[in-house]
Amino acid sequence: MTQEQGDPRHLETLDRDLARFSTLELATSYVARPMVGPGISLVFILLAGISAMVFFGQATNTLIVVIAACLGAYMALNIGANDVANNMGPAVGANALSMGGAIAIAVVFESAGALIAGGDVVSTIAKGIIAPDSMETASVFIWAMMAALLSAALWVNVATWVGAPVSTTHSVVGGVMGAGIAAAGFSAVNWQTMGGIAASWVISPVLGGVIAAAFLWLIKSRIIYTPDKIAAARTWVPVLVGIMAGAFSAYLALKGLKKIIDVDMATALLIGAVIGVVVWLVMIPVIRKQSHGLENRNKSLKVLFGIPLVVSAALLSFAHGANDVANAVAPLAAIVQASQTNNFTDAVSIPFWVMVIGAFGISFGLFLFGPKLIRMVGGQITKLNPMRAYCVALSAAITVIVASWLGLPVSSTHIAVGGVFGVGFFREWDAERRIRKARQAMPERTTYTPEERQRRKLVRRSHFTTIIAAWVITVPAAATLSAVLFWLINTTIN
Repeated sequence: MTQEQGDPRHLETLDRDLARFSTLELATSYVARPMVGPGISLVFILLAGISAMVFFGQATNTLIVVIAACLGAYMALNIGANDVANNMGPAVGANALSMGGAIAIAVVFESAGALIAGGDVVSTIAKGIIAPDSMETASVFIWAMMAALLSAALWVNVATWVGAPVSTTHSVVGGVMGAGIAAAGFSAVNWQTMGGIAASWVISPVLGGVIAAAFLWLIKSRIIYTPDKIAAARTWVPVLVGIMAGAFSAYLALKGLKKIIDVDMATALLIGAVIGVVVWLVMIPVIRKQSHGLENRNKSLKVLFGIPLVVSAALLSFAHGANDVANAVAPLAAIVQASQTNNFTDAVSIPFWVMVIGAFGISFGLFLFGPKLIRMVGGQITKLNPMRAYCVALSAAITVIVASWLGLPVSSTHIAVGGVFGVGFFREWDAERRIRKARQAMPERTTYTPEERQRRKLVRRSHFTTIIAAWVITVPAAATLSAVLFWLINTTIN
């Protein structure tokens, strides 16, 4: 070793150089981290295009199908990033699931729902919004579906970026409507269907919020505000879990499993009632054993709602995958069929490889970009605990059943977020009611100033206004963007 190398000053210089390299590596990894998600997404989109090339075979329209497959994969990624948060957000916000656990459960059950029971509503989206026979040629129909797919994906991407959970169903519907109007005029649109969808803007969140608030009132009045909370929980938690089991059984029989077995409303309700009673009876000794030794306080109650909440989130994900995969693959399936047969008026059949693109895309989108919206839905609108989150999940299943019985189209996004709002606003009302009762008992108590009242609001008004605004403009925005894209595509091709 030379004298210079043994010099302490030389060692200090070496340490500083190593520290700079370490800082540089850390900075490089920090800068590169935001690019990981888009990079993996781009690879998935390219693989979807290659898959389309392999499965579709060599034909004159192969390039069109490859482009459509890439757009379908892009849309599926955005559905996973935005829509799935509605099912997992409450469970994560209530600390019943970790972010990693929520994503793992959602990936498995979303994919299972899409592949096992998906595709039931594909024809409605592909052919129910516009009349296919109003299109001049198969090429015009293909360009319209392509414009609809791209516009919906772009809109959901923007909504996810700003942190607004929007309805991907409404985005696709708006895209199909806008392209249809641009291609064949306003007469091509089924305005009765569009009127029902517009009505669901109000019906879905209000119904979801009211049902969630009603169950939270039941829990508070029958369990939380009683002298012996544990004894009350032993009576009511099995009932609530039985209601959940019955609701989800009817929900899945009615909405999620039509591809396997077709049941009417009466049969679905009968299935739900039987399973609900069985689960209620099974849960009585389970809850009694689980509650043994728990202290008589609210924190102890959270333990009893944890597992039912996780199960409800998994079932919601399965049903969501079964229903909402159509938002990604309906236009793609229509393009594939029109390209293969030049027939664009018959019912749409879905190739298995198309369903795989939708299922995997939703899973990748959730894994890569879902945490942002999961955190927002689960904790930034209002504070959730397992009991409140359970009410949100339960309201989602019951609202779909009620809406199906009434023949009303609903949005799973609007129901879930409406349930969160309903729970939050009920908490505000309940807090105000208790303050008034306390003030009547103690008139000398100081009243709250307007500033203090505003600070005590339990629902963040900024998120409320942002989400409502995003809901209102989703269909018009997607429709306008789709019409512009169709015009650009049609002009470029012709």
